[in-house]
Amino acid sequence: MSVDKTVGTAAEAVADIGDGSSLAVGGFGLSGNPVQLIEALRDQGARELSIVSNNCGVDGWGLGLLLASGQIAKMTSSYVGENKEFARQYLEGELEVELVPQGTLAEKLRAGGAGIPAFYTRSGVGTQVADGGLPMRYNTDGTVAKASAPKDVRSFSLGQTGEKDYVLEESIVTDFALVHAAVGDRHGNLVFTKATRQFAPPAAMSATVCIAQVEKLVEPGEIDPDQVHLPGVYVHRIVEVGPDIEKPIEKRTVRAAGPDREEQNR
Repeated sequence: MSVDKTVGTAAEAVADIGDGSSLAVGGFGLSGNPVQLIEALRDQGARELSIVSNNCGVDGWGLGLLLASGQIAKMTSSYVGENKEFARQYLEGELEVELVPQGTLAEKLRAGGAGIPAFYTRSGVGTQVADGGLPMRYNTDGTVAKASAPKDVRSFSLGQTGEKDYVLEESIVTDFALVHAAVGDRHGNLVFTKATRQFAPPAAMSATVCIAQVEKLVEPGEIDPDQVHLPGVYVHRIVEVGPDIEKPIEKRTVRAAGPDREEQNR
């Protein structure tokens, strides 16, 4: 029996995301942002969203679009340093923020998708990640309205490393996921490109409903099974957006050519 998971437009794909929904969103910096789905969600208007993503885009791009429209109530992220509107909303008490070490965040999503409710990790031991007290929401006067709670810490002996402390991290399961892939077939099997593979697969795994936008849609069987990065069992809707997508660079670093540089290139 053929299972065709394609939908006609990004707007149709996100139509049932309601107020208060939780979403895991793929992307690593500005690489692999599901921009068409984000734009459709902005236009759709769902509010009070809780979003889990490695970062929150930049001003005017990626998840920064949902920040600017006031649709995000809480962000769970690892890195938030490139978005001025994010900083403003956080410091003025408009946005709740949960900061998570990057590897821990990826594993919280992957574990949630694998049915593992929690796990212990070394990351964060001896810091406020484990001890609690990280500001999650501020009052308008700058005082802390909500801080992170302390987490369980236990000692384990792993291999020959000796006994060390580990902090308990609860896994993440979301209502929806939005991801971008280079290629997908009608069954939902996806192929990602380079850094997009960092967070898109675990984000997709964590969700009750995963929505994928793809640059190229192919028929089942056209993707070599050995090249599938995410099996279609994790994907529920897929929409083709084409390859003509703006892909900005978050931080462009260049060096002018000079005598020393020219000598190195010989």
